[in-house]
Amino acid sequence: MVRKCISCGTREDMIRFENEAFIVEHAGLKAKIEGLSGWRCGDCDEVEFDARSAKRYAAAGDKLVLQDRDRQRQEIRRIRRRLGLSQVAAARLTGGGHNAFSRYERGEVTPLPAVVNLFRLLDKHPELLKELV
Repeated sequence: MVRKCISCGTREDMIRFENEAFIVEHAGLKAKIEGLSGWRCGDCDEVEFDARSAKRYAAAGDKLVLQDRDRQRQEIRRIRRRLGLSQVAAARLTGGGHNAFSRYERGEVTPLPAVVNLFRLLDKHPELLKELV
């Protein structure tokens, strides 16, 4: 069976590979997944995993996303407390609903990047908080 490369469209150079290791990355986090199999394009080097390997690779990526969300949740809580803000006050500061920070800190909702960036800035320059309230 001839396989067509999903990236460059070539139909001739898809080469089977077995039992290789790949690194998946997300937000500075990395995981190595061993024993993956699939096809690699000889023209553009694009990789297409077989079904089992694709599921394993995706699961490793999903795990990194969850780790990043947990790290972000803890960071938001730490900064808010350091600034001496209640969850309601922090939500007012960022324009969120009255329980937005409670949901952020429990990991139920991912804050917008602007909220995370604002709190990271305030963590480095807490004196700017008085400019905002």
